[in-house]
Amino acid sequence: MHELIEPIATVTFSDIPTEAFLAIGMRNYWDGYFAGRAAPLGQAPAEVVHAVFYNFADGEVARHIPWVWGKTTPEEALAVREQGSTAALRKVLGELADAPGLARVADLATKAAVSAPTEGRALYAGLRALAVPEEPLARLWHSTTMLREHRGDGHNAVLVAHGIGGTEAHVLTALAIGQRAEEFGRVHHLPKAQLSAVVDGLRDRGLVTATGGFTDAGRDLKTRIETLTDDLAAPAYDALTTDELDELITRLEPYSTMLAASDL
Repeated sequence: MHELIEPIATVTFSDIPTEAFLAIGMRNYWDGYFAGRAAPLGQAPAEVVHAVFYNFADGEVARHIPWVWGKTTPEEALAVREQGSTAALRKVLGELADAPGLARVADLATKAAVSAPTEGRALYAGLRALAVPEEPLARLWHSTTMLREHRGDGHNAVLVAHGIGGTEAHVLTALAIGQRAEEFGRVHHLPKAQLSAVVDGLRDRGLVTATGGFTDAGRDLKTRIETLTDDLAAPAYDALTTDELDELITRLEPYSTMLAASDL
């Protein structure tokens, strides 16, 4: 399900929504990112957004929050995000955006997305408090976003439980895809000394080798984190019958496949 919902939900971070945020006064991509993604939390201070998002380096959130709230409001940011994301979906999907089965897949995704537990899931709970859009394409985007953030909140809980910080998590992800930490897009911009200290800390814990690869213990930990993350995401789909879940998977596949192959 993660592989199916991710391409739909993450159109939010593509060019069309970014341009919409620039049009209301945001300075750059990251202003729009933080305004849109943090908006369900209201005008929460940078410290709260940093805690909820979990994996940004110290100070990165504070470069945008609360500055963005001097240019827009959470309510406007939510509207811009939804409209921009829906427009991005429509651009890529073309005729599929008006296919007869769209309302059905949106309904199934929504049924799952509004049924998951909110305890300990701050960002998901914020999204759950919002009205679900009526237009089917917007509803599909909104519901996959709820499911994505529900999983993300659970992932953060697993990381905390295993003593893995946000930057450490990025380093482990880089190693899992065969990259060195300094090559990985989410952390490559950090000062070399800061990133080296993170890698050294993982090495001291026996998770990373002297040459910067996974130890067996590191690889086992990464697998355990991902497996438990999936386990914690599963209750969102308990509201669906087996037949409904099978139908949701089948109906999502053409949308996800087209979006994953696009160059948004």
